[in-house]
Amino acid sequence: MNLHSWRWIPNALTFLRILLIAPFAGALLAGDYRRALVIFFLAAGTDAIDGFLARHFNWRSRLGAIADPLADKALLITAYLMLTLTSVLPVWLFVVVLGRDLVIVAGALAYHYGVGRYDMEPSIPGKVNTFVQILVALAIIVLLADLPMPPWVVDVGIVLTATSAVFSGVHYICVWGLRAWRAKRS
Repeated sequence: MNLHSWRWIPNALTFLRILLIAPFAGALLAGDYRRALVIFFLAAGTDAIDGFLARHFNWRSRLGAIADPLADKALLITAYLMLTLTSVLPVWLFVVVLGRDLVIVAGALAYHYGVGRYDMEPSIPGKVNTFVQILVALAIIVLLADLPMPPWVVDVGIVLTATSAVFSGVHYICVWGLRAWRAKRS
């Protein structure tokens, strides 16, 4: 059996991560933070493995290129939504986090249909924002699971998440707005 016949594995792992979103949300909503952590780490593991396999064996696909970041984003948005619904995080923070993503998607669609092909390429501020959101959500869930974590992570995490979301959102708007303006002028 050749390796090419196994190229479905990264996409299967991505879809497993998507399936883990519902139990992750349920654990957060029920206040079962240790179970939520286990599911979160399982999802992170599938992300690491599917990324390694796709790169190492060149098992990349257009489906994977789209589904993988969407699965990651869905898991992260779910974490912030559930932490907001359970009053751990303020509603305004969830609006900022979700609003940033919606503005980027709307901008990408507008660019694609109004200017030309839009290739998804995360910026450095976008990557930093994702890292901050993951780190903050994880630290808060660890704290809620009664594992060692200082309580100030919630307040500092709120400020860091809001700041990085706004900065990276404005960065995307400026960069892609400038690209659209230049493309329309030429």
